[in-house]
Amino acid sequence: MTTLQYVLELLGTFFFAISGALAIQDEHHDLFGAGFMGFVTAIGGGTLRDIMLGSYPLVWIGDINFLYAIFVGVVIAYLFFKYLIKLRRTFVFFDTLGISFFTILGVEKALSLGVRPEIAAIMGMFSAVMGGVIRDVLTNETPVLFKREVYATACLVGAIVYLLLYNVGLDRNINLVLSISLIFVIRIVAIKYKLSLPTFRR
Repeated sequence: MTTLQYVLELLGTFFFAISGALAIQDEHHDLFGAGFMGFVTAIGGGTLRDIMLGSYPLVWIGDINFLYAIFVGVVIAYLFFKYLIKLRRTFVFFDTLGISFFTILGVEKALSLGVRPEIAAIMGMFSAVMGGVIRDVLTNETPVLFKREVYATACLVGAIVYLLLYNVGLDRNINLVLSISLIFVIRIVAIKYKLSLPTFRR
């Protein structure tokens, strides 16, 4: 695992922990509840991905630094909660950073285990969105995956672009940065201009 990939994975975990902790807005929830939500959001998608791919030990079990990243994210969300929660954009920002990092890192993890590129793309998307889905279910919200928003689609597009650039031999670190940035931009632009896919039922 390269230094850049490792740092990006820790950052993705950190950002998801913040978004999970910020999802707790009920005054009856305590610090433990916020911490648990941050933890589940940060490790949910990656854990399910690794179980499906048969990769053990799970990343956060094999490396204590991931738990530290979650802890720091939750503490920051706690200390600056009243400032961060006032801005819906802040929550979206951290969530978008999380899915951007986790998609591409999920693709790489799947490829390293020898699965086909098509499966790797799906695993990347799965890594990114499932932590947020679990978070939304636990907070009694409709998962963003089922809303008319460009969410999982942005992850899938980024995963496909990463695989295409990987196949043409682009430098790995440059590919990481470009693909992660693409997901982030697609998601932010879609939110800004209220873009969405066509509805299933017309």
